[in-house]
Amino acid sequence: MNQDLAVFEKFNVRRHFDEGSETVTNSHTLKMKAIDGKMRQTDVADLETILRLVQSVPSKKAEPINLWFAKGGNDRVQDIADPELSINRARKNWQKHGRSQKWIQQRMMGQETRNKLTDYWKDAGVKEGQEYAILTNIIHQEWSDISVADHKKLKDLKRENLRDHMSEAELIFTALAELSTRQIAENTQAKGFEENKLPAKKGGKIAKDARIALEEKTEKKVVSDKNFLQNPDDKKKLD
Repeated sequence: MNQDLAVFEKFNVRRHFDEGSETVTNSHTLKMKAIDGKMRQTDVADLETILRLVQSVPSKKAEPINLWFAKGGNDRVQDIADPELSINRARKNWQKHGRSQKWIQQRMMGQETRNKLTDYWKDAGVKEGQEYAILTNIIHQEWSDISVADHKKLKDLKRENLRDHMSEAELIFTALAELSTRQIAENTQAKGFEENKLPAKKGGKIAKDARIALEEKTEKKVVSDKNFLQNPDDKKKLD
């Protein structure tokens, strides 16, 4: 996809502004550093708007992206018909990014644990979005002694998914914290956002106690600044 996205540079976004194209409704101008090092007004847009813009351009240069759209749509239809395909596709994508089989297995097991927790929250009346994020941060802060945002900063992550850059140990303790949280919440029949804060803290504390015990035995910290970033200048390999 990275090669296909290179064709974006060939399109005149300003022309679509001038023509009043509806595809650039969410486009704006921001000051960004140019090649000469100076801050200049630059046309920018979110990814969805850019993709819609590419679809609207009558040019052969857009064909690689249009083909990619077609393949993505076909894959999505297949995933709906057979959800196992999406799981296999995720496994292959992680393999392409250099993840080990052991890491992939732990990542997928952790995701299943996460899904069971969010399923409980949904049934218990917790609202998706901000309330999920707050409870998740409570769990994470409790087991790791660091917030989700600070953990991402520690790993030099920006838009990347934190869990996709966790070590095997970080994944395991995250899963333990979320498993404990769900079981405590189920046992107490916690309902709504406020009632689920206490199970989140207790579940995170169980994983924290286990983390501290392991660190004392191994003399190694579980929370790590290592990541899977592909830039050779800042890549930090995970064990």
